[in-house]
Amino acid sequence: MVSDSILDIKEILGEYSKSMDDALYEAAKEIAKDGVQELKHTSPINKKNTAHRGKYRKGWRMDITKGFGTVEAEIHNKTDYQLTHLLEKPHLTRSGGITVPKVHIAPVEERCIKEFEDKITRKIEGGL
Repeated sequence: MVSDSILDIKEILGEYSKSMDDALYEAAKEIAKDGVQELKHTSPINKKNTAHRGKYRKGWRMDITKGFGTVEAEIHNKTDYQLTHLLEKPHLTRSGGITVPKVHIAPVEERCIKEFEDKITRKIEGGL
C-alpha cells in the first residue's frame, strides 16, 4: 500500500519534470528565434564596402542544447563572429582614434533573458 503511493508520487513527479523540461525547451526556442530575428533587423550594415553589405546582419544563428533538466539557447553570428565584440565595445583604430560603439547585442540579450524568466514564471504559476 505505501509502496503503491510512493510509486504514484514518483510517477506524478516524473510527468511534471518532463512537462517542465518541455516547457523550458519550447520557451527557449521561441525566444531565441525572436532574438535572432531582432538582431537581423537591428545589426549595423557596412555602408562603405558593397561586397560585404549585409553579411554581418544575415549571419545570426541560434543553437539549442537540451540536457536533463537544462536547456541552453545560444545566439551567435556564424559569418562574422569577430565583429561582434568590435562593434559592441569601443576600441582603438589603426590611426590612433577611438571607435564609437554600436550597441545592438546587449539590449536583445537583456530582453530575451527577461522574457524567458517571465514566460517560465507564468508557466509554473499556471500549472503548465
